[in-house]
Amino acid sequence: MTNVLLFHHAQGLTEGVRSFADELRAAGHTVVVPDFYDGRTFATLDEGMAYAGEIGFDQILERNVRSADNLPSDLVYAGFSLGEMSAQKLAQTRPGARGALLFYSCIPITGDWAFGPWPDGVPVQIHGMDADPIFVGEGDVDAAREIVATVDDAELFLYPGDQHYLPTARCCRTIRKPLRSSRAGC
Repeated sequence: MTNVLLFHHAQGLTEGVRSFADELRAAGHTVVVPDFYDGRTFATLDEGMAYAGEIGFDQILERNVRSADNLPSDLVYAGFSLGEMSAQKLAQTRPGARGALLFYSCIPITGDWAFGPWPDGVPVQIHGMDADPIFVGEGDVDAAREIVATVDDAELFLYPGDQHYLPTARCCRTIRKPLRSSRAGC
Protein backbone atom coordinates (compact mmCIF):
# COMPACT_ATOMS: atom_id res chain seq x y z
CA MET A 1 0.00 0.00 0.00
CA THR A 2 0.98 3.65 0.17
CA ASN A 3 3.29 5.51 2.53
CA VAL A 4 1.61 8.73 3.69
CA LEU A 5 3.14 11.68 5.52
CA LEU A 6 0.24 13.58 7.11
CA PHE A 7 0.52 17.08 8.61
CA HIS A 8 -2.02 18.31 11.17
CA HIS A 9 -3.90 21.61 11.18
CA ALA A 10 -3.54 24.66 13.44
CA GLN A 11 -5.46 23.06 16.31
CA GLY A 12 -2.74 20.44 16.62
CA LEU A 13 -2.69 16.66 16.46
CA THR A 14 -6.32 16.38 17.50
CA GLU A 15 -8.43 13.28 17.89
CA GLY A 16 -9.96 14.02 14.47
CA VAL A 17 -6.56 14.04 12.76
CA ARG A 18 -5.55 10.86 14.62
CA SER A 19 -8.82 9.25 13.57
CA PHE A 20 -8.21 10.16 9.93
CA ALA A 21 -4.71 8.64 10.11
CA ASP A 22 -6.16 5.53 11.73
CA GLU A 23 -8.71 5.15 8.92
CA LEU A 24 -5.88 5.27 6.38
CA ARG A 25 -3.94 2.70 8.42
CA ALA A 26 -7.00 0.44 8.61
CA ALA A 27 -7.09 0.55 4.80
CA GLY A 28 -3.52 -0.81 4.78
CA HIS A 29 -1.49 2.37 4.37
CA THR A 30 1.54 3.34 6.42
CA VAL A 31 0.91 6.77 7.91
CA VAL A 32 3.39 9.03 9.71
CA VAL A 33 1.93 12.05 11.51
CA PRO A 34 4.55 14.43 12.97
CA ASP A 35 3.32 16.60 15.81
CA PHE A 36 4.75 20.06 15.23
CA TYR A 37 3.06 21.31 18.42
CA ASP A 38 4.76 18.73 20.68
CA GLY A 39 1.50 17.41 22.14
CA ARG A 40 -0.39 20.68 22.49
CA THR A 41 -3.88 20.98 21.03
CA PHE A 42 -6.24 23.94 20.90
CA ALA A 43 -10.01 24.19 21.14
CA THR A 44 -10.29 26.87 18.44
CA LEU A 45 -8.63 27.76 15.18
CA ASP A 46 -7.78 31.22 16.53
CA GLU A 47 -5.97 29.76 19.56
CA GLY A 48 -4.05 27.35 17.34
CA MET A 49 -3.07 30.07 14.88
CA ALA A 50 -1.90 32.28 17.73
CA TYR A 51 0.34 29.47 18.96
CA ALA A 52 1.62 28.84 15.43
CA GLY A 53 2.48 32.54 15.25
CA GLU A 54 4.50 32.22 18.46
CA ILE A 55 6.47 29.29 17.01
CA GLY A 56 6.77 31.01 13.64
CA PHE A 57 5.21 29.83 10.40
CA ASP A 58 8.59 29.48 8.67
CA GLN A 59 9.84 27.37 11.60
CA ILE A 60 6.78 25.09 11.35
CA LEU A 61 7.31 24.67 7.62
CA GLU A 62 11.02 23.95 8.09
CA ARG A 63 10.39 21.38 10.87
CA ASN A 64 7.72 19.64 8.83
CA VAL A 65 9.87 19.47 5.71
CA ARG A 66 12.73 18.02 7.79
CA SER A 67 10.37 15.34 9.13
CA ALA A 68 10.54 13.71 5.70
CA ASP A 69 14.35 13.41 5.76
CA ASN A 70 14.47 9.86 7.15
CA LEU A 71 11.42 8.59 5.26
CA PRO A 72 11.28 6.96 1.84
CA SER A 73 10.91 9.33 -1.09
CA ASP A 74 7.85 7.60 -2.55
CA LEU A 75 5.33 9.27 -0.25
CA VAL A 76 1.87 10.68 -0.63
CA TYR A 77 1.95 14.01 1.22
CA ALA A 78 -1.23 15.07 2.99
CA GLY A 79 -1.96 18.17 5.03
CA PHE A 80 -4.85 19.82 6.77
CA SER A 81 -5.03 23.64 6.62
CA LEU A 82 -1.79 24.91 8.22
CA GLY A 83 -0.21 21.50 7.53
CA GLU A 84 -1.23 21.73 3.87
CA MET A 85 1.62 24.15 3.22
CA SER A 86 4.18 21.52 4.22
CA ALA A 87 2.47 18.75 2.25
CA GLN A 88 2.29 20.88 -0.86
CA LYS A 89 5.89 22.04 -0.60
CA LEU A 90 7.17 18.47 -0.25
CA ALA A 91 4.94 17.17 -3.07
CA GLN A 92 6.26 19.90 -5.36
CA THR A 93 9.93 19.91 -4.38
CA ARG A 94 10.96 16.50 -3.00
CA PRO A 95 11.82 14.01 -5.76
CA GLY A 96 9.83 10.79 -5.75
CA ALA A 97 6.49 12.17 -4.52
CA ARG A 98 3.63 9.79 -5.35
CA GLY A 99 0.78 12.22 -4.75
CA ALA A 100 -0.72 14.95 -2.60
CA LEU A 101 -3.91 15.30 -0.59
CA LEU A 102 -4.52 18.93 0.35
CA PHE A 103 -7.32 19.80 2.77
CA TYR A 104 -8.89 23.26 3.35
CA SER A 105 -5.93 25.17 1.97
CA CYS A 106 -3.90 25.57 -1.21
CA ILE A 107 -0.85 27.59 -2.25
CA PRO A 108 -0.68 29.00 -5.80
CA ILE A 109 1.77 27.39 -8.21
CA THR A 110 2.66 30.77 -9.73
CA GLY A 111 3.48 34.10 -8.13
CA ASP A 112 5.24 35.18 -4.95
CA TRP A 113 3.93 32.42 -2.66
CA ALA A 114 4.58 29.56 -5.09
CA PHE A 115 6.94 26.67 -4.48
CA GLY A 116 7.26 26.40 -8.25
CA PRO A 117 5.35 24.47 -10.90
CA TRP A 118 3.53 21.26 -10.07
CA PRO A 119 5.74 18.26 -10.94
CA ASP A 120 4.74 16.00 -13.83
CA GLY A 121 3.22 12.68 -12.84
CA VAL A 122 2.29 13.68 -9.27
CA PRO A 123 -1.49 13.45 -8.78
CA VAL A 124 -3.18 15.86 -6.39
CA GLN A 125 -6.56 16.15 -4.75
CA ILE A 126 -7.70 19.36 -3.06
CA HIS A 127 -10.66 19.30 -0.64
CA GLY A 128 -12.57 22.19 0.89
CA MET A 129 -15.99 23.59 1.63
CA ASP A 130 -17.66 25.80 -0.95
CA ALA A 131 -18.46 28.62 1.51
CA ASP A 132 -15.45 28.31 3.86
CA PRO A 133 -14.50 31.91 4.69
CA ILE A 134 -10.81 30.97 4.67
CA PHE A 135 -10.55 28.48 1.78
CA VAL A 136 -12.88 30.48 -0.46
CA GLY A 137 -12.70 33.93 1.11
CA GLU A 138 -8.90 34.16 1.20
CA GLY A 139 -8.33 32.81 -2.31
CA ASP A 140 -7.15 29.25 -1.65
CA VAL A 141 -9.91 27.93 -3.90
CA ASP A 142 -8.51 30.09 -6.71
CA ALA A 143 -5.08 28.50 -6.22
CA ALA A 144 -6.76 25.09 -6.26
CA ARG A 145 -8.55 25.92 -9.50
CA GLU A 146 -5.23 27.06 -11.02
CA ILE A 147 -3.71 23.69 -10.18
CA VAL A 148 -6.69 21.77 -11.57
CA ALA A 149 -6.58 23.84 -14.78
CA THR A 150 -2.86 23.18 -15.37
CA VAL A 151 -2.09 19.76 -13.86
CA ASP A 152 -3.19 16.62 -15.70
CA ASP A 153 -4.06 14.53 -12.65
CA ALA A 154 -5.56 17.16 -10.33
CA GLU A 155 -9.01 17.18 -8.76
CA LEU A 156 -10.87 19.71 -6.65
CA PHE A 157 -13.60 18.50 -4.30
CA LEU A 158 -15.89 21.20 -2.95
CA TYR A 159 -18.35 20.14 -0.26
CA PRO A 160 -21.38 22.19 0.78
CA GLY A 161 -20.74 24.13 3.96
CA ASP A 162 -19.12 27.12 5.58
CA GLN A 163 -16.75 25.49 8.07
CA HIS A 164 -13.00 25.56 7.68
CA TYR A 165 -12.48 22.04 9.03
CA LEU A 166 -14.78 19.66 7.24
CA PRO A 167 -15.54 16.23 8.69
CA THR A 168 -12.69 13.90 7.79
CA ALA A 169 -15.04 10.98 7.14
CA ARG A 170 -16.26 12.78 4.00
CA CYS A 171 -12.68 13.04 2.73
CA CYS A 172 -11.88 9.42 3.55
CA ARG A 173 -14.63 8.20 1.24
CA THR A 174 -13.28 10.32 -1.61
CA ILE A 175 -9.54 9.77 -1.27
CA ARG A 176 -9.50 5.99 -1.08
CA LYS A 177 -9.53 5.72 -4.86
CA PRO A 178 -6.35 7.77 -5.47
CA LEU A 179 -4.52 6.02 -2.66
CA ARG A 180 -5.28 2.68 -4.36
CA SER A 181 -4.42 3.86 -7.86
CA SER A 182 -1.07 2.91 -9.33
CA ARG A 183 -0.26 6.57 -9.95
CA ALA A 184 -0.66 7.25 -6.24
CA GLY A 185 1.77 4.45 -5.44
CA CYS A 186 -0.51 1.65 -4.19
